[in-house]
Amino acid sequence: MLELHDLTAAQAADRIRGGGVSSVGLCQALLDRIDPMEPTLKAWVTIDREELLEEARQRDRELGEKGPRGPLHGVPVGLKDIFYTAGMRTTAGSKVYADFVPDYDATCVARLKEAGAVVLGKAVTTEFATGDPSPSRNAWNLAHTPGGSSSGSAVAVSTRMVAAALGSQTGGSTCRPASYNGIVGLKPSYGRISRYGVVPVSWSVDTVGILVRTVEDAAVMLGAMAGHDPNDPGSSSEPVPDYRAALGSLGEPPRIGLLREFFLDYCDDEVRRNTEAAAEKLAAAGATVTEVGLPKSFMSNYAAHGIIQAVDCATFHEEFFRRQPDDYSPKLRATIEMGMMVPAVRYMQAQRMRRRFAVEIAQVARGFDALLTPSTPAEAPRDLTTTGDPAFQRPWTSSGLPTVSLPSGLSANGLPLGVQLEGAPFDEAHLLAVASWCEKALDVTLAPPDSW
Repeated sequence: MLELHDLTAAQAADRIRGGGVSSVGLCQALLDRIDPMEPTLKAWVTIDREELLEEARQRDRELGEKGPRGPLHGVPVGLKDIFYTAGMRTTAGSKVYADFVPDYDATCVARLKEAGAVVLGKAVTTEFATGDPSPSRNAWNLAHTPGGSSSGSAVAVSTRMVAAALGSQTGGSTCRPASYNGIVGLKPSYGRISRYGVVPVSWSVDTVGILVRTVEDAAVMLGAMAGHDPNDPGSSSEPVPDYRAALGSLGEPPRIGLLREFFLDYCDDEVRRNTEAAAEKLAAAGATVTEVGLPKSFMSNYAAHGIIQAVDCATFHEEFFRRQPDDYSPKLRATIEMGMMVPAVRYMQAQRMRRRFAVEIAQVARGFDALLTPSTPAEAPRDLTTTGDPAFQRPWTSSGLPTVSLPSGLSANGLPLGVQLEGAPFDEAHLLAVASWCEKALDVTLAPPDSW
């Protein structure tokens, strides 16, 4: 029988609705698991135990009196510490926001609560969700980075401190730490989930991310949060399907486009072998795997993405930075300073290049049920001064295409490796159905050792 901390979000919700588990009991079990791990792994910034257990008691009462609020009734979730939470600190991992307490919830947080979820706590982020490493540690090997910027969220989900957590992605901040920690990461289409009440890095590309252990949980979480929000100018009005129901909608094995160009050229030998083995395993299960090329605009998009991220970041931080520059860490400070130096003409040219690439890569994606790449160029680096290389996420963040990272095996050093599936814009329902099929075909479930 599964321990309470081993339950996925969907399993926990089902048991709570059925009366087999209480929200209070589940929250307490997770707190008991967090206590011995947290001093070493440093996944959390803020956990208000009394508030958490009171919210859980309220959900248990509601269940008996009115029935479940929604698909996540009573289920604890973690939030990267850039998501506004009314009455709870939102530090963004920075001295600048160290004492900031919002008076409202981010839209996506409010929607999770409407779906019945309770907030377990705020997970560690790199400073302002950028490149300076956080104190979180990778439970697979403490000497290796857990990735970033959603480092605490990924570590917490990987170690079963919580079944589901929110991240964000501006470069590779959801799917990269998902891969490094052996879990599932979902970056939806740009605009699919509101960013109102989320501390920004780049308004042009920021996307709310989801970190979980199964594709089903990704579908449940996305379904709870997706939809138009008039408070977010980048929010899409595209219809929101039933993502969980769509998981079984794949009528036949998928057609998968393997992107060998750049991705299998740029990764190390171990990742290449792992990705090729995954492709062979999918083909053996019935998938049609075909190699596909990239549009010519692919490489120029990397430079465009860097310019856009730097300028957008500098725009948000300009006032804070002029007042207290010494409170910023070196990498973020360099990004802001570079962004302030970029002429408006260069910025607009970069946006034009990005949009051209988005159109061209979307056309490639529409030719298949999903595109396939490795999630990262290598295993998590043995280097705590970096969060790893986001090169394999940037194209999908920049173009706004939805992306799922799935665990696909272990390296010779015993560290997780992953593969990524990319889909057409706002076709998360189909992408998640493909990802669910691939998840079953790959049959890889990873959990870090408790021996660290």
